[in-house]
Amino acid sequence: MALEERARSCLLRFRHKLEEDIKPSYLMDHMVSDGVMSVDEEERIRTQPTRKDQAVALLELLLRKDNRAYVSFYNALVKEAYNDLANMLHDDLPQISPSAHKSSSNGSTSYVQMMLSEGGVPQRPVVFVSRPELLNRVREKLYRLQKEPGWVTVFGMAGSGKSVLAAEAVRDHRIIEECFPGGIHWLSIGQLDKPDLLVKIQSLCFRLEQSLDSHSLHRPPSSLDEAKERLRFLMLRRYPRTLLILDDIWDSAVLKVFDIQCRILLTTRNRSLTDSVSGARYEVEVESGLDESKGLEILALYTNTKLHTLPEEARSIVRECKGSPLVVSLIGALLKEKPNRWRYYLCQLQQKQFKRIRKSSSYDYDALDQAMAASIEVLPDEHRELYKDLTVLEKDIKIPAKVLSILWDLEPEEVEDILEEFVNKSLLFVDSNNKPYLYYLHDLQLDFLVEQNRTQLETLHTKVVHQYQQHYRDGPPTSGDEECLYWIRFLTYHMAKANLSQELYSLMFSLDWVRIKAKIMGPAHLINDYVEYGPILDKENSEVRSQFQEFLSLNGHQLEQRPFPDVVQLALSQPHTSEVYRQALQEAQDRASTGQLYFDWTNKNSVESLCRLVIHPHQGSVNSACFSHDGVKIATCGASKTLKVFKSTSGEKLMEIQAHDDEVLCCAFSPDDCLLATCSSDRKVKVWNVERAVLLRVFEEEHKEQINHCQFTNMKRRVLLATCSNDDFLNVKVWNLNKPSSQNTMFGHSEPVNHCCFSPDDTYLSTSSNDGTVKLFRVSSANEWKTINVSSMFTEGDEEVLVKCSTWTADGKRIICAARNAVLVFDVETSDMLLEIRTNRLSTVQYCHACPTSNLLAIAFSNYAVELWDLEANKKMADCSGHLSWVQRVQFSPDGSELLSCSDDQTVRLWETKKVHTSSAVCLKRDSDVLFSDEEIIVSAADNCNRLQVRDGRTGSVLFQSEEKSSRIRCTCMCRQPPAVALGQEDGTVQAKRLTANQVLRMVGRRIRRLLTSYRGLLLAVGLSTGGVQVLEVPSGKLLTTLLGHTKTVLHCQFSQNGQTLITSSEDTTIRVWRWQSGEGRVLQGHKERVTCFSLLSNSPANTRMLSWSFDGTVKVWDIESGEKLQDIEAHQGAILSCHVSPDGCFFATTSADKTAKLWHRDSWQCVHTLSGHQDCVRSCRFSWDGRRLATGDDNGEIRLWSVKEGSLLKICSREGKDGMDSLHGGWVSDLHFSPDNSLLVSTGGYIKWWDVEKGEALQTFYPTGCALKRIHVSSDFSTFVTIDSIGILYILQRVV
Repeated sequence: MALEERARSCLLRFRHKLEEDIKPSYLMDHMVSDGVMSVDEEERIRTQPTRKDQAVALLELLLRKDNRAYVSFYNALVKEAYNDLANMLHDDLPQISPSAHKSSSNGSTSYVQMMLSEGGVPQRPVVFVSRPELLNRVREKLYRLQKEPGWVTVFGMAGSGKSVLAAEAVRDHRIIEECFPGGIHWLSIGQLDKPDLLVKIQSLCFRLEQSLDSHSLHRPPSSLDEAKERLRFLMLRRYPRTLLILDDIWDSAVLKVFDIQCRILLTTRNRSLTDSVSGARYEVEVESGLDESKGLEILALYTNTKLHTLPEEARSIVRECKGSPLVVSLIGALLKEKPNRWRYYLCQLQQKQFKRIRKSSSYDYDALDQAMAASIEVLPDEHRELYKDLTVLEKDIKIPAKVLSILWDLEPEEVEDILEEFVNKSLLFVDSNNKPYLYYLHDLQLDFLVEQNRTQLETLHTKVVHQYQQHYRDGPPTSGDEECLYWIRFLTYHMAKANLSQELYSLMFSLDWVRIKAKIMGPAHLINDYVEYGPILDKENSEVRSQFQEFLSLNGHQLEQRPFPDVVQLALSQPHTSEVYRQALQEAQDRASTGQLYFDWTNKNSVESLCRLVIHPHQGSVNSACFSHDGVKIATCGASKTLKVFKSTSGEKLMEIQAHDDEVLCCAFSPDDCLLATCSSDRKVKVWNVERAVLLRVFEEEHKEQINHCQFTNMKRRVLLATCSNDDFLNVKVWNLNKPSSQNTMFGHSEPVNHCCFSPDDTYLSTSSNDGTVKLFRVSSANEWKTINVSSMFTEGDEEVLVKCSTWTADGKRIICAARNAVLVFDVETSDMLLEIRTNRLSTVQYCHACPTSNLLAIAFSNYAVELWDLEANKKMADCSGHLSWVQRVQFSPDGSELLSCSDDQTVRLWETKKVHTSSAVCLKRDSDVLFSDEEIIVSAADNCNRLQVRDGRTGSVLFQSEEKSSRIRCTCMCRQPPAVALGQEDGTVQAKRLTANQVLRMVGRRIRRLLTSYRGLLLAVGLSTGGVQVLEVPSGKLLTTLLGHTKTVLHCQFSQNGQTLITSSEDTTIRVWRWQSGEGRVLQGHKERVTCFSLLSNSPANTRMLSWSFDGTVKVWDIESGEKLQDIEAHQGAILSCHVSPDGCFFATTSADKTAKLWHRDSWQCVHTLSGHQDCVRSCRFSWDGRRLATGDDNGEIRLWSVKEGSLLKICSREGKDGMDSLHGGWVSDLHFSPDNSLLVSTGGYIKWWDVEKGEALQTFYPTGCALKRIHVSSDFSTFVTIDSIGILYILQRVV
């Protein structure tokens, strides 16, 4: 059928524009594949001398073609990204007749071509030989996926044509229409590591989401877990009848990511990979070689010769190629160029010139060698040298032409022409589904090149590095395109292979490189680099390598956030002696000169940490984590019902299994590390093959309640598995994995058993129970040997004693158990208690583990802490702080060098026990007060031992420390005027002290002595949970007075400006105004619920009016001299959470749990504006210093800026997407402060953020180790910021100038 007239007119109308812009060679590939152009027609056009002449010839031909040719040309423009040209032709697209739509010479229609092209399915190779029997077998399996999801595996040796077969199987109109109308999507996998696999899935998700409406677009998933869930949603909800083709799979772990109940066709060399996935599975084997007829057909097609006219050498060549499609194609491409060399190429194959010793392999190397050598020999000399440069490529890596343009110092167009020559000679492969095109070598070709150029490898890698350095003199590329990705990922690899140690040091010891690579590739690649190239880097400076690696390991979870955090600010939290910190400080100072904000954590040296690595394995609590016996792997399980395995060096995930139907409570490695056992609340015990992630055994009949713990024997000679449960009597069992039922049941406990473990020599099994005992059973007979009555050691209290766990010392002579808030050590032979470690009465011991190589004992607590104790010295050696919730388990590595801990905060932390030390970083409580004076900062707060501390904020040094208080300290405040400090207690008392500096100065330095002298007579007030208030003098610690009156916890205390008056508020609904020196007090009564806080209406000494606010929703105004209530304002429907008075005293603002904020006029006491819009409790508020703006923050992390005059919304901050805590600020916005010039705002939540007030944009973020910041103290010049996090770490942040 002739071309429609309107289509012809359109071509003529835009002919000049098309001839100017198109590159015909790219377009003709698609048109030949569509069957609308013959190879001869293509060749005639290619012979034209210039690109424009080729374009003219192509359009002349197109005008003589039919409608199908026009549509094919249009589709080719779209595929090659000529979108503007395609738009010109779109309106005049002709209608294809039904007959044309249904079939073509190769059974492929324009509909099929469109579907496959959109899904990235490779085009047919130029020389294609049909294998109908294999093709029908694959299609028959694909039809089985029509009604249900499943897996079709096409497997065979390398070079056997699996990928071509998979692509051809879906090149069929009927199979797409009937089985996969949702589309077909192709992913080339190869030997990818986890970060690269994530990039692949990100691209696939983007491709799938692009065709949906714009509201469906999301940020790219930032982890494989998130990517899997995104893909699951898209495939099941949006594209339920879609086929996913995974090409060249090497690792079963990759398939786990795609185990999402969808339809998958995969190609692989290992037929057993799908053993570990769920769903229906089908297989098709591709024989390793073509039969003779097919091999001859390939040669005939390459040489454009009829089969019966092929020379006699053709059969011999096919035989020498062992039927390998790859090798036959290489020889065919050579014969296409030199058709008279049949005898010559046959001789080369027969002579096997490149003999070499290889390990056993399925590859037919000799035949490949001859073909490769012959193909390379016919290249021009200069091209032969360029091809040699490809030796440096890594296997399964595709590179864009621009990388080679830099390597060869040639124009991109010239490089593309050279690469096209390599592709035409089957020396190189091209992935034309990407833009730009990506080029790669087959594994066999790369093996050949490496062997041929083995002596020149260092030189070839050196050339790559020097060409890169020449091109990127001004810094690494940051565009994020394919060329940039290659350099960022592989530059270190080339430097190491080139033995360019100095260049590698300079690069990897650079914070700039860390920032660029972490942003583009993620932190896992960087950590792996420091591990892989550690031996090289350590020759230069092992300490610096360790500093960079530690920085990445502890901040990797921050570097995965989007928007990407400021690496310089993160690095400023490193120790002052670290090279990472030195570089960060220099860069921060340079940037600060241009107005950027950076903050130095000045007292960080007082905070000691053993933590080496932080892993976020699960969504939800991590119930158990354990080392493999070789120390290389870590297994974790938890509330997410999954089992995961990670590298212990970098945290890279190696395996993930959806293990149980309910939360997994414990996991354990077998002695040879080949097996993993898991137990769960679903009452099942499962045993897994670690290497293949395959389920081997399920024991589900015998335990009737949840199974709490499982552990293998320690020795390899006879592997048994012990489990314990919440069953009443049959609660301890020992399993032989070769038997279907338990080998033995240990009787004795009548209450749930929490833990079981074997003695070091496997003679005994210890069990810990809620019945208050630890029992020791003989493993050989299952008989009880002895019982240790732990509950008898606790005489105080009536509550039952639950024994959480037990652990054996390395010599097997002592057993240690955990109960309540104590750890008890018993002699195994005599059952005598040898040692008792009693801990903080407010926390319970969750778990303990004895080090297998030393006297150390690790203890996990419910108060988020991990402690290390020396059992011989009965001395605490370290506080390992960092977890943000209950610590569920601890375990030493087999060599004792590391300790892991897991927690309800969703993290696993690794600690280096070689660095154990007695920590001086006592945890502080978040209720604090700060005095700023010139260069000095004084901080007062309670510590975790319920002692009041006064610290030098610059150094963290303790200036004053009280004795432990009998009731909990709940608030504190300081005063400069008469010399004192007050503290409030839960017992209703208030105390005051007067001190002398020399009484406290035992071992402090000269600077601290001067500091204490300058603050001699400082007042400190402390409110206690029993209602008491104490006033002390610092630094002597002298108690000046104890004020009794409050009957419940004192929530807030504050001195008047002259220091003569102390005001306190309490949970008992009252406020008290004390003349603390005489003990006289006035009670302000009227609130019906706890008094949250109060504020004087003015800082003037003459002011006597005060606001108070309460959970009862009211604000009250008082005269503190007379005690008279001046106003009673029903302000909110919910609890009032904060209140602030404007600097000029004209207005005050209140915020409430009713999700509103209100502005009030001080003179009329009327509400002038109700500020609505927050979606959660409004937690905090603050006026700007000029009184024009009000900032409010809510429990969702959102901050709003309002006009005080109009009551209108000016800006909404924090709109950057929620974080892992489902919050915009990492938690509640608890405090807000404006800078004196009103241009900046600082806010606290899960972290600290600084904002540009005019733009509402975040300028900087500081991430503390803990979370849930309660308050921030700000110096008058807005240069110093003081806060304490949830795990008691004090932060003094100084603005970098």
